[in-house]
Amino acid sequence: MFAGHIYLIGIVTAIQIVSFKEVNAIANVPSRAKNLRFTRSLNWYFLGTTMYFLYGESVIYYFKHIVLVDKVLLPFATHHRFISFMLYVMGFVFFVGSLSKGHYRFQFTQFAWTHMALYLIVVQAHFIMNNIFEGMIWFFLPASLVITNDIFAYLCGMIFGRTMLIKLSPKKTVEGFVGAWIPTIVFGYGMTNILMRYKYFICPVNDLGANFLTGLSCTPNPVFNPTPHRLPFTSDTTVTVAPIQLHILVFATFASLIAPFGGFFASGLKRTFKVKDFGESIPGHGGITDRMDCQFIMGFFAFMYYQSFIAVYKASVGGVIETAIQGLSGEEIAEVVRGLAKYLVNQGQAGEGVVEYLGRELGKR
Repeated sequence: MFAGHIYLIGIVTAIQIVSFKEVNAIANVPSRAKNLRFTRSLNWYFLGTTMYFLYGESVIYYFKHIVLVDKVLLPFATHHRFISFMLYVMGFVFFVGSLSKGHYRFQFTQFAWTHMALYLIVVQAHFIMNNIFEGMIWFFLPASLVITNDIFAYLCGMIFGRTMLIKLSPKKTVEGFVGAWIPTIVFGYGMTNILMRYKYFICPVNDLGANFLTGLSCTPNPVFNPTPHRLPFTSDTTVTVAPIQLHILVFATFASLIAPFGGFFASGLKRTFKVKDFGESIPGHGGITDRMDCQFIMGFFAFMYYQSFIAVYKASVGGVIETAIQGLSGEEIAEVVRGLAKYLVNQGQAGEGVVEYLGRELGKR
């Protein structure tokens, strides 16, 4: 996490791929798959196609100012969704062409299972990656809240547990489930108070090469600015709290009361296929999916909540460039450039020579 966003994105990608492999493996029937040449290959093809689409969407959205001005990348960016769709259609056609008599049920089951795995794992992990782009805090806090809740649910269940919570997980108790809620809120409030002081954690990514030592620079989202709040039922008593410290109560509540159901869902899935763990990626602890079952839904929630209640939408350099490229002719773009140059000169941020140079060079085209 302190090494930089790009390394964290690499870790999320690796977890994404391994989890997809584990979930597909529990539904696979080796004795039947070996008689069908392209079953596993198609699974990996659909994974690659989905990742190409999702990662491309993120790169284009967050780095428009780079992608849309590059001569090589521009065609891929402007036609990204069509290219992704055609790649998927190619896989679909190949799947239909590979259907073999006597194996229809198995092949269609694999097709449906692969798409379920893509949604439950790859799509949700994609939103976790977007959280990293929006600011390290939106990745670290949700993940740490789930871990904290899991630890305290175990401790409270071991000490006070009496009542079984759900049959899918007989060891989970109501006392542990509810008892972990308060410690998770306390942890979330305290950790938020620490992280919000560092721009490295609260700034959106504008430099993939940044790390904790180099830091990031931005105008902080207003949610991190402490504001006075008058206490109810009092006339003049106020407390100064940053809005994020109130939002984190919602995050902690979701991590405590909703995210665990991701784990219960995974337990039901394993019971369906009569397996103890999704894999053996982590010796003694099962597979990666066994550790990430609650994290996927928590990351998805964090992204949706952030976009709905916290994100500040304003014009960006990439957005302006995208609008100009897609909505204006070459001559109109040149006129916009000349107008912006004149504005910068009038503001004292550029010399007169810039206007003359642009007028001369743009006039040649």
